[in-house]
Amino acid sequence: MADGPWYWCLVHSRVEPVDGCPNDRRLGPYETREEAQDALARAHERTAQQDALDREWNGDE
Repeated sequence: MADGPWYWCLVHSRVEPVDGCPNDRRLGPYETREEAQDALARAHERTAQQDALDREWNGDE
């Protein structure tokens, strides 16, 4: 198995090695395949957390 870095491809919805799709079409780099596999879930979690902070800051909560 190839070593990292690893990327999550937004076009193909899969983990890719460094020689995959262009960087503007993927998330990463990640040290492991597992980290790359979880990239979208982590991004969604962080977005939800930031949205909650924004609502609190704006007095919407």
